[in-house]
Amino acid sequence: MKGDLHIHSSFSNDGKSTVEEIVNNAKRMGLGCIAIADHNDFRSYDIASKQDQIIAVPAEEVSSSEGHILAYGISCEIPRGRSVLETIDMIHDAGGIAVAAHPYRWWSGLGEENVVSAFDAVETFNARSTEGSNDKAVKLAESMNKPMTAGSDAHHVSHIGNAYMEFSDGITDWEGVVKAILNKDAVIGGKHRTRADTVKYGYKSITEWIGRGFRKM
Repeated sequence: MKGDLHIHSSFSNDGKSTVEEIVNNAKRMGLGCIAIADHNDFRSYDIASKQDQIIAVPAEEVSSSEGHILAYGISCEIPRGRSVLETIDMIHDAGGIAVAAHPYRWWSGLGEENVVSAFDAVETFNARSTEGSNDKAVKLAESMNKPMTAGSDAHHVSHIGNAYMEFSDGITDWEGVVKAILNKDAVIGGKHRTRADTVKYGYKSITEWIGRGFRKM
């Protein structure tokens, strides 16, 4: 079973697709599970979890004071703007696991110095990150003996599945997906961001950053 564990819907301020569009497209692609991890918003799960023939993992991409953190298996929205350790603690208190999202991304990654041992896993294959950044993330996870995750970081349905995790077909619920992550029982694959996409992404990110008053998303 393939799953894309990093997707954004229109509940994210930069997402372009509705939850329904994401679910329908993921099913057409043959994905068995998805995690719609919107920026500082948890509303997508209530909609996605009601859809048939696909597993929806409760998720959110939380903006900590130092960078983005993925939360999987949470029961409620995690507030933004707290320190890394505070954010991890709140994720754990909500029943979830904390994953260092694209740690080497210049714009919103935590940076190696902020990927602390309290993290449950590291995102090592993000389709919107360069191959070099993803390779560094793999080495970081290996040095910390942490599980690895992957996702497209899609902000439009056309990018869903650009990075993925492949799980056992015996998994039937999101709890099984989270357990497989922690047990390192998944194969990661996909494609990295190209040089041309890097130029486009840099221009977009800087423009949006200025528009937000030089504040992280």
